[in-house]
Amino acid sequence: MAMPRPTVAQFAYGSCTVVFSAFALLLLSGTSSGAGIALVVVAALTLGLLVAMTAPRSKSRPVPVPRSLPREPVRVTLPSPATVPAAREAVRERAVS
Repeated sequence: MAMPRPTVAQFAYGSCTVVFSAFALLLLSGTSSGAGIALVVVAALTLGLLVAMTAPRSKSRPVPVPRSLPREPVRVTLPSPATVPAAREAVRERAVS
């Protein structure tokens, strides 16, 4: 089963959430250690993923199925070869030079 592709809005919401939440968490926590920064980054990425997945998706429009009219058999009358007089034409062949 194929996974649905994210929309442009989901990318935008998720990206903005990651950037702004990371900035806010770094400012509010005041950490300067590597472990604290890594924890803030992981939290920002998780929050951004959560926001992107809960963003409303565009509703796919159902493809309209063209309704065809009931087909009637095609009735074609062709004259039979017995009723059509055969026109005899002289066939001229060109000589091969």
